[in-house]
Amino acid sequence: MTDQVFVSGLALHAYHGVMQHEAKVGQTFKLDLTLDIDLTQASRSDKLADTVGYDQVVEVASNAFCGKRYRLVEAAAGAVANAVLERFPQVTAVRVTVHKPHAPIAATFDDVGVSILRSRHGKSLG
Repeated sequence: MTDQVFVSGLALHAYHGVMQHEAKVGQTFKLDLTLDIDLTQASRSDKLADTVGYDQVVEVASNAFCGKRYRLVEAAAGAVANAVLERFPQVTAVRVTVHKPHAPIAATFDDVGVSILRSRHGKSLG
């Protein structure tokens, strides 16, 4: 399928990380979400009921990402992917990329993070 709904650069402040100061101070993460969904009916009907609303995607992702402290961004990304698939049955797969631009690394870098893909068929949802 080539149809997708996406949200890029969603900025969320959370307390994920293995370092103590990350749990105390937190940091701003950026999330990119790409949802595979058949948009044929939505493109014909022009009705929100035939797609997923960006605001709902943002709400589900924000609650899953910020609702619990994770040591690993891999776990936080997985929680977001699982929440999206659970909330939106019409989504067949979701890619969640978590950017951690302020990772405690003794180096100069533009970006670090993880990207995971979860689908209803094939890759594990857990």
